[in-house]
Amino acid sequence: MASPAHDPLLEVEDLQIELVTQRGVVRAVDGVSFTVGHGETVTLIGESGSGKSTTAMGVLRLLPEGLAMLSGAARIGGEDVVADPDAARRARGRTVSLIPQDPMTALSPVHTVGRQLGDALRLRHPGLSRAEARERGTDLMDQVRISKPETRWKAYPHQFSGGMLQRILIAIALAAEPQLLVADEPTSALDATVQAGVLDLLMDLQERTGVGMLMITHDLGVARLVSDRIHVMQEGRFVESGPAEQIVERPEHAYTRRLLAAVPGLGPWDEDGLADDNTPLGAAR
Repeated sequence: MASPAHDPLLEVEDLQIELVTQRGVVRAVDGVSFTVGHGETVTLIGESGSGKSTTAMGVLRLLPEGLAMLSGAARIGGEDVVADPDAARRARGRTVSLIPQDPMTALSPVHTVGRQLGDALRLRHPGLSRAEARERGTDLMDQVRISKPETRWKAYPHQFSGGMLQRILIAIALAAEPQLLVADEPTSALDATVQAGVLDLLMDLQERTGVGMLMITHDLGVARLVSDRIHVMQEGRFVESGPAEQIVERPEHAYTRRLLAAVPGLGPWDEDGLADDNTPLGAAR
């Protein structure tokens, strides 16, 4: 039974994830709780190793079986994937889709983009013919702003830029017609101008479809643009949570303030490059 629109798409309660390593058992996620509702973006932010991606992969049950032990609860569409791993398999590619982190490695280099997008469509709609899959696939490529999709259907990933590959991954995620998107560092491998385009695309898609989004990022500059709520993660725990504006404008935790301080800012305009420098031109510095 579909959940009512007012129910959370994702509801996580006291989630703990322990990983078996060569050095013993490590608690990578230590009792986090959060929700993601229809049409909202919730962001987990923290430095590398803080546990944010492990949280997302744990919720999707994509961590290695036997090497990751989960406790607590994580309900996707009302079904607890911690108690029932099969619930995660039923949800993936239907209720929830993943936008992976690195477009250069997430796609097969030996299959065309159209083949991979078409396969995703047929997983969701097994009865589609190749022609129907191509029609829907080129429409999705158009939605994610890939120009001339009909001519790019038979192209290989190496023939696309990094930003275009990220858009293809978004199209593949949308092929499942999900209610929830999990975006794992979707802009980390892209330059600033391409990042802005991808984030604008995600916000536009969310506005048009009402999809909920769990965003994983280490970049508060990204988080402040797209988030409704932010959870700041350090060493497997949330150290601060709240509306995006509150976290960015009035951070309470020292770790959050350090993350904000790490966001580059623009200095005063200096056309000649001589601000605060009285050294004569041509002199040694």
